[in-house]
Order: sequence, then structure tokens, then C-alpha cells
Amino acid sequence: MSEPDMQGRLVWKDDQPRSSQRGLGVAEWCFLLIGLAAIDMFVWVNTSTVLYQAYEDWSFDQTMRGVKPSTRGFIADEISALFGNRSKMENPELPRKPDALPAERPPLPEMLLGRLRIPRLNVAAMVREGADSGTLRTAIGHIPGTALPGRAGNVGLAGHRDTFFRALRNIEKDDTIDFETDSGTYRYAVQSTKIVSPRDVSVLAAASGRTLTLITCYPFYYVGSAPKRFIVRAVQVTPAASRQQASTGRVPAPSS
Repeated sequence: MSEPDMQGRLVWKDDQPRSSQRGLGVAEWCFLLIGLAAIDMFVWVNTSTVLYQAYEDWSFDQTMRGVKPSTRGFIADEISALFGNRSKMENPELPRKPDALPAERPPLPEMLLGRLRIPRLNVAAMVREGADSGTLRTAIGHIPGTALPGRAGNVGLAGHRDTFFRALRNIEKDDTIDFETDSGTYRYAVQSTKIVSPRDVSVLAAASGRTLTLITCYPFYYVGSAPKRFIVRAVQVTPAASRQQASTGRVPAPSS
């Protein structure tokens, strides 16, 4: 529909609405594509993390038994487990690999160090060397410069509050933490927790004994970059915990 303007020219009245509708249509398609890309990225990151943890967890067990891991073996074991055929799966009672890494050699960046378990919280995740974003996206990170498990000093581990260390919000004193490596399994008992500023580096200070420090962001459900850090301090316990202690995930209080 048209009508003459002040100078007698014909002007379409619906030109501006049609232009606005086209602009809205383009904007809708742009937002849709952005949303799909965000969902795709979320699915890819989470799927890659789950696959990495599953393979490295299986590979670690194979290496401890002296068996060379392979992708084909991993797929075969997963299929066997899926269909309930466990006869072809590895015997969990096979002897563990006795070889240990040289004590003098520091771990290389992103090197697989072992597996961390917190039995009572059902936490089990692989540990790699490094605390950068790439490492923490797929594993718990061993903070470079801190001690290694089994040696004197403070072992520092970092993890994301929304993935591997989410359960730390429920950790309690005397909970046990196992750090499994190719040189043995080291058990720690939780002594304390606290909340500190991100600039408080004293939590990573070397200890006179054998300690373990877990670090994650706080508050756990904070949206965006969390302003604080949640710290768990544990000490290595000896002798090794009994089977009953391992099943409960707690260390009994010393008798008076």
C-alpha cells in the first residue's frame, strides 16, 4: 500500500516494518548459531574429559599390572563390561608393577603421575603434572615445585570446583585420601580445611613432614571467577590403613 508524501511522491508504508522483520530474523539466526556452538563446545569439553579419565584410569591399572595398554584393549574391555562378559577382563589381583620413577628426575609437564581417591566421597580422578587450564580441564593437576607423593614436603594438587573437586564441599576431618602411583599407594588423613585469598601462597609452603594440600575455587556454586580458595590439608599416615579403614574412608581416632 502506498500514499503520496508531502512532495507528491509515492511511499510504501510497510517498507520500514519489513526491514525491521528482516533484521530480527537475521538476529534470531545469529543467536541460534551462537547457542548451538556453545552447546557443541560444552558437549565436546565434557565428553573429552570423561573419555580421558576413563582411558587413563584403565591404562593406569594395566600399567600397574605390567600390561602394556592399548586403545584396542581399552575398547575390548569396555565392550566386555557393557555386555557383562567379565571373563576376558584383567584380574584385579595381578601383581602391581614394582618399578618406580627415578627420585631425582622431576616430572615433565602434563605427565601422568597417578590416581587420587577419596573413598568416602566417591572421588577418583587421574593426576597430571601442571596446574594450567589445559591440564585442569581433563585431570587434577600437581602444582609444579611442590613435593611428590612419598617424599618429604607438601604435595600440592589443584582441581576445578565444578568437576573433580566438587565433592570437597563435603569433606571432613579424618577422611582418607589415597594417592596411587607406580611406586606405591600413599594414604593421607585430612587434618583441616580453610578458606583463603587467592594470593595466600603460604598454603603451598614446604612442610617438615609429608603432607598433602588440595586447592579449589570457593564458593563452590559461585557464578563466574570465584574470589576465594578452599584448602584441604592432610598428612601422610603410617602404618598403612587396614581393609576396614579403607572401606569406610576414615581414620580412627588414636586411643588414649
